[in-house]
Amino acid sequence: MDISTFDAPLDPHVPETRFGKWFLQTETWTVHVLERAIADLVGLIPDRKNSYAVIADVGCGFGRSLPRLHAQFNPQRLIGMDIDPEMLSHSSRELAAANLPAELINCSSSRIDLPDNSVDLLFCHQTFHHLIEQEQAIAEFFRVLKPGGILLFAESTRRYIHSWIIRLLFRHPMNVQKTAEEYLALVRSAGFNVPEKSVSYPFLWWSREDLGACERLLGIRPPEKREETLINLVAIKPGI
Repeated sequence: MDISTFDAPLDPHVPETRFGKWFLQTETWTVHVLERAIADLVGLIPDRKNSYAVIADVGCGFGRSLPRLHAQFNPQRLIGMDIDPEMLSHSSRELAAANLPAELINCSSSRIDLPDNSVDLLFCHQTFHHLIEQEQAIAEFFRVLKPGGILLFAESTRRYIHSWIIRLLFRHPMNVQKTAEEYLALVRSAGFNVPEKSVSYPFLWWSREDLGACERLLGIRPPEKREETLINLVAIKPGI
């Protein structure tokens, strides 16, 4: 499968650690992180369609999202994008194993190699906290989506990224991390509509500093009032 390369210089980002790259290929990631996020986001889509013609995954990584997006939304055109050529090579193998036609583009999230108003559904899952130029990236998401198009956005917040276990095992640009409220404000400031019913704040076991041990082993439930570790939302580009 061909991988297109965007001619413009790729923007600075913080590459994943060796552990992080290994983790992205595990069943734990696939089942408990990726599939849980997709299921939650699907339930947040207002007036969901049976099919979305053009779907793009920004930061597709090792490509495990692509067959799942295809099965869920039945696109006519499926696009995976990532700044890391190594990950796109893995994505190509993932697509070949699934016998799934798709396009792979090597580009930055803040300089997307797609025309204006060309995408019906944009998927951004656990990618944004790696980006240094977040404001430019969300503006690009808005640009490439068609009027009426939707953004599926699933992100870890500053509380999670700044936790000791994530600092130990992964690498991120710490100075740009945001709270759930700040991510919601950023998406809305780019021009998106985000209905209140299209936002959720999962508090999954893997997003806690103790990996959920206190609740599982001691029966100590997490407090209802807390700084959220995750935010999932569906944003709509106005125009229809």
